[in-house]
Amino acid sequence: MNHSIHSADRATHLKIVVVALVASIAVAVLGISARVSADYSQTAHVVKPTKQIAITSSETSTVR
Repeated sequence: MNHSIHSADRATHLKIVVVALVASIAVAVLGISARVSADYSQTAHVVKPTKQIAITSSETSTVR
């Protein structure tokens, strides 16, 4: 058994291409089905402030 892809015969190359194609289709179908079943509604939620606040800081930065 030779473990090099360069010396593999035509049937081996065909098997590799088929397995890669099936795997890529499976990943695409899984991704599409996960996206379709999820609820991604695009509604905006407005948050209105209840009262005004002031943010202050007494920390002074010292540059040396």
